[in-house]
Amino acid sequence: MSDFDQHDLDAYLDRIGWKGGRRADLETLRGVHLAHALSLPFENLDAVSGRAPSLAPAEVMAKMVHGRRGGYCYEHNTLLRLALQALGFAVTPLAGRVVLGAETPESRPRTHAMLRVAVPGEPRPYLADVGFGADGALLVPVPLVTGEEFEGAGRRHRLVPLPHQGPLELLELQVQDRRTRAWVGQYAFTLEPFAPPDFEVFNWYVGTSPRSPFTRRPYLQRTTAERHLALDGDRLTETRSDGTVSERRLADEAEARRVVEEEFGIAVPEGLTLLG
Repeated sequence: MSDFDQHDLDAYLDRIGWKGGRRADLETLRGVHLAHALSLPFENLDAVSGRAPSLAPAEVMAKMVHGRRGGYCYEHNTLLRLALQALGFAVTPLAGRVVLGAETPESRPRTHAMLRVAVPGEPRPYLADVGFGADGALLVPVPLVTGEEFEGAGRRHRLVPLPHQGPLELLELQVQDRRTRAWVGQYAFTLEPFAPPDFEVFNWYVGTSPRSPFTRRPYLQRTTAERHLALDGDRLTETRSDGTVSERRLADEAEARRVVEEEFGIAVPEGLTLLG
């Protein structure tokens, strides 16, 4: 029995509001990716509650499609992978190191999940990733090639090869800052395939280790066509589509719960204190 049947696909596409075609082609890949990115928020509330979220397909569906919840990279890209496979795409999970804010590409473990997607009839595969969450994240997939820049839903990205000691080419996804026009690294990865058990290990560490930033405080992101919202602890940052940024501190637990539920569209888990 498949992990993702026709009923699951229908429910997922309805959740993200995708009314377009269901052919395994570039238009569908781009449309589904963008619809997912603009519909499902990034959040780590399970980890803040003291547990790693389940990556079992049925439980990811229950949480993100049928419940008023989001997830972090493993959940988002598990859901997208299942949907794309059900639509007929060949999908390979990849893993990378977040370099945004890091001293070097090697200073953090390889804990971010993304996807390599082969599109029938297209000469090159695509990088898909709906689980990075940050303002520099992909909204639409980009071809897995270097030396080109790609515009998608108001964001400009490129892939740049980095020097390293391994046998496979190391690629860094970069986004162009809308205000300074500088290129900013997001994460680095190779095309080595990873399997679901690998992400179970990553997920356990990220979701339970006291050294993981995701277990310490709420970290939420939501992107719409007009703005990007980020909540880091009690700090709420709004980035408008023109690049202007505003920031404020949430006053108390009541305001935090209202913002999470109304602005991010997330039902706060029972018993969780957001600003504890």
